Amino acid sequence: MPTAHSHSKYVDFEGLRERAVALRRAGLSRRQIRDRLHVDNNDILNRLLEGEPPPEWTKRPNAKDDLRDRARELRLQGWTYDQIQAELGCSKSSISLWVRDLPKPERHEPTGQAKLAARKRWEHELAVRDEERQQTKAAAAREIGMMSTRELLIAGVALYWAEGTKDKPHARRERVTLVNSDPNVIRLSLAWLDLLQVERGRIRFHLMIHESADIEAAERYWAGVVQADPSAFGKTTVKRHNPKTVRKNTGDNYRGCLALTVRQSAELYRRIEGAWYGIVGAVAAADLANRT
Repeated sequence: MPTAHSHSKYVDFEGLRERAVALRRAGLSRRQIRDRLHVDNNDILNRLLEGEPPPEWTKRPNAKDDLRDRARELRLQGWTYDQIQAELGCSKSSISLWVRDLPKPERHEPTGQAKLAARKRWEHELAVRDEERQQTKAAAAREIGMMSTRELLIAGVALYWAEGTKDKPHARRERVTLVNSDPNVIRLSLAWLDLLQVERGRIRFHLMIHESADIEAAERYWAGVVQADPSAFGKTTVKRHNPKTVRKNTGDNYRGCLALTVRQSAELYRRIEGAWYGIVGAVAAADLANRT
């Protein structure tokens, strides 16, 4: 507990403040003033120096000071936040903090030349993004390399369990059927069925497509994808158009969905389901081993 003696030296507060202010204006730091006047209480020292700015030499250099000054200069010239960010490479939040007291620049309708320049910049940005996207995909494809028969087996089982029909306790469907609009899903599935020694003669295809599409062109397309005789295709299922529904799967690239069904495939379905739960069990066991 502070004693009365510990506060006796602060009785003449105004006189002490005059001395503290004089020392501050003479360029002394807080530590120097504290030691010179023997003021050990920070609250009292703050009161003694209230309103007196620190000397320049005590200020720590701030790497953003130059950026701040430049941002304010550009803002006064009418630059937008986006333009300042592109020029200085700093965040918009920092720019907003630095220039929020400055008047907003007037908005000017861009000229035809400015619009053309902006469009070219955006087209360039899109091209750069697309190049980065394609490079990422190509690198990922190279990582896969060649697939072993075991890898194809596992990939096919996982793909079927995600996209194929499954047996339910309330509706027994022990039959291998897969429906998809992606030709690569169909190609991989056929390669997987070849691995499982399913004869192509047991596989039946049929197309499901909206009536607004080019049905004949779609039939030719899918026949080319699966490299099958037309006799392997069943009757095409044509979906009637609902005028209340806004469909997005339209255009020249819309070719409907192909259904792939293996006849007499109850035993094959059971093998697939068993393999799937074997994969799940192996993953769970590996995870358990990693945690122990």
